[in-house]
Amino acid sequence: MLPPHKLTQLRQNDTCRLIPSRFADVEDSVLAPLAEDDAILRDLFDLDNATNERLRGESGLLPGIGMDELVFGVPNFRIINAAYTYARPEGSRFNDGERGAWYCAFAAETALAEVIFHKTVEYHEIGRFDDSVSYQCLLADFSAGFHDLRDADTYRACLDPNSYIASQALANRLLDGGSMGIIYPSVRHPGGTNLACFRPALVGNVRKAQTYRLTWTGTPQPAVQIT
Repeated sequence: MLPPHKLTQLRQNDTCRLIPSRFADVEDSVLAPLAEDDAILRDLFDLDNATNERLRGESGLLPGIGMDELVFGVPNFRIINAAYTYARPEGSRFNDGERGAWYCAFAAETALAEVIFHKTVEYHEIGRFDDSVSYQCLLADFSAGFHDLRDADTYRACLDPNSYIASQALANRLLDGGSMGIIYPSVRHPGGTNLACFRPALVGNVRKAQTYRLTWTGTPQPAVQIT
């Protein structure tokens, strides 16, 4: 499958990315309540930092992304870098297990549909729909040229709802070729549009918006509350 030739000069503000709220306040260490004094806290930090993928990436110790690609000194830069340094071992639709990407949606409804789908799959695997999770919405602005898979029937396999094989292969070729990322129709929200941005420097003006609480009470469809 050849890489798509269609490039779209995207000017899109207020894209939506949802992350668990516990990761949104990265300046506050969850280790602090575990330490009796500063010496023990420093030891805990050393232990945590040894396996912290974001810190390893910012030190140039990850194979999938160079320190020169990450961002520093801008608001929420740690959250941006974490998207690229914490990749699922099996990868996601347009990234493999060595390098992440900044996934976001053009609308909050699409971002919610994506998160709800993946969380529901997790609960289905354990046979229990009983949980309440808080998600922080992060807004970001983009202005760059991205490969566009909308209305591209040739790349239908890259939108397979059950497989990431074709999409990851395409993403790797595009990444190697210098691509900025991929615009694509949401598989989980008909009519929605997603963006997978390959380059941390393009994720602009990241700021917090509303918080959503998703609550499952015995059924696959959660109640959604804005908090």
